[in-house]
Amino acid sequence: MIEDSENVVKTQSRQAFTTSNWRESLQPSLPLEVGKVPLVEKYEPTPYFSLAGQKIINGFEQLTDWIITQDSVLIDGYGGVFFKEIQLNIQKQLEIRGVSVKWHFTADYLKSEIELETLVGPFLAGENDVWGKKTSLELADLFRCNELSGLQKDKNKTLNIVIGEGAGLVQWLAPVIYFEIPKNEIQYRMKAGVISNLGSRITDNPFYTYKRFYFVDWVLLNKHRLALLDRISVIADGQWLDDVNWIFMQNLQAGLSQMSRAVFRAKPWFESGSWGGQWMKAHLDGLNKEEVNYAWSFELITPENGVVLESEGKLLEITFDLLMEIENKAILGKHADQFGTYFPIRFDFLDTFEGGNLSIQCHPSRSYIKEQFGETITQDETYYIMDCGPEAKVYLGFQEDIDPVAFRKVLEDSQSNNEKIEVEKYIQSFPSRKHELFLIPNGTVHSSGVNNMVLEISATPYIFTFKMYDWLALGLNGKPRPINIEHAFNNLNFERKGAKVVEELISHQSIIEKGADWQLLQLPTHKDHFYEIERVEFDTEVVFNTEDKCHVLMLVEGTSISAEIAGEASYKFNYAETFIVPAATCNYKLINHGTQRAKVIKVHLKDNIQL
Repeated sequence: MIEDSENVVKTQSRQAFTTSNWRESLQPSLPLEVGKVPLVEKYEPTPYFSLAGQKIINGFEQLTDWIITQDSVLIDGYGGVFFKEIQLNIQKQLEIRGVSVKWHFTADYLKSEIELETLVGPFLAGENDVWGKKTSLELADLFRCNELSGLQKDKNKTLNIVIGEGAGLVQWLAPVIYFEIPKNEIQYRMKAGVISNLGSRITDNPFYTYKRFYFVDWVLLNKHRLALLDRISVIADGQWLDDVNWIFMQNLQAGLSQMSRAVFRAKPWFESGSWGGQWMKAHLDGLNKEEVNYAWSFELITPENGVVLESEGKLLEITFDLLMEIENKAILGKHADQFGTYFPIRFDFLDTFEGGNLSIQCHPSRSYIKEQFGETITQDETYYIMDCGPEAKVYLGFQEDIDPVAFRKVLEDSQSNNEKIEVEKYIQSFPSRKHELFLIPNGTVHSSGVNNMVLEISATPYIFTFKMYDWLALGLNGKPRPINIEHAFNNLNFERKGAKVVEELISHQSIIEKGADWQLLQLPTHKDHFYEIERVEFDTEVVFNTEDKCHVLMLVEGTSISAEIAGEASYKFNYAETFIVPAATCNYKLINHGTQRAKVIKVHLKDNIQL
């Protein structure tokens, strides 16, 4: 028989899920199998990398078959995983097999909610503050760790299982099963009100929950998983309610080694917003057309992206963070020592077609983001114009006669009195032109206007936007979005004004190499940017060497191309798809499959980066 019912009751306090109340999103879940992925002709929203052989295994039945070969198991995983459902599914299988089990729950060893709030409070600033500061705590600090690590097995049971976040803190010589979950699914569960932060019962305040995820929980859990790597025997995908795909760690490591010497895509995800547009709906296959708009595409925002693996038709998603923890040197090459497991380049879409203007905003300096928020690098950006409508514009830099004091007063008056501002009295605007690049180093005032489809190429930090004026618009919740005038004025560079903006903040493109039917253009970035941007334009094919750097690419004009490795492996990419060529891939060939000239953006890190 299964262990006593009191242990079961402890995990059943939450209301039972239905098929629709456990995630809030119009975006479909990742299917368990390739055969259930919708077929699309252009832009694949569910990309995957194929592993040879039968590496991915489906089902709690098979997982339980492996578990009962052990005398004890630690089931650990990321915050947001439904450990209750995992326990019940395994318990059902153990009952069928007549295996007696003692369940130990890590949640029983968490410090009190009051103690935890006292611990994490210093990293979360004020109740209404958008940001906090990345924690210096360890996951063990949240537990009565001596009790948890010193757990004793029940010798009268065939099997002992510790389950929950932090199970790996238990000092047993036992294999670890680690349940992964992509960050978008965590946020869909957060919005549905079915998960909370570690040790918290607050489920009705997504604003607070996300802030604590970002500055506390995710920091702790990433450090914990990295420390566990050598002890993990199985990685399981925890994004489904009553099913699981899983893989043995040695097979995952072999697969990621193969992928990190080839070419691959991260799995993108999409969000609506107050200013969001309709371009992505019209041009990107596989998106739900019923969504009110799409403001952002997380093409490659690696702290929140996943990577999907396929084997014999089965799919399994891991976080990009885990990929970097295992293969950062192969991916980053000569920059691995400098950035460690942190992937430093970001690609995302900002869609304002038939939408609204982005807020007038800026981003923090390197010293400010480190001191105030605990980040190591800052949000240095560029806007690459993928497409634009008539009269579209980008707001960038100040007018020559800018008066900082007068500008601040008009912003504060607007916020207090809900008054419209004549923006171009203070800030310059420039017509948008397809394939133009605008440079936005930290401290630069900027905004994208209506009817732009922007590919935002940036350093990876992505939430540190200081809004000064939001055009009196309301968020999708009907409330004004937070305005951050104080933070902005601690960072604004008022020297970026007048003619300097055209000289320094609009990239002056030039041809640096060319062949019979191709040319390579340099799109110079600002001295504060630590990445280079190039665009290759070609009719048939062109060859590159990574020179021990990671390349991030996107087809920005054309229909489809392939990236070929060593004359054998070939990977196809469609218009607007972001893909990664790791440093260890070395040589690759791009082949144009369309009738028109292909244009591909190629981004890599600069050689001598000073952070």
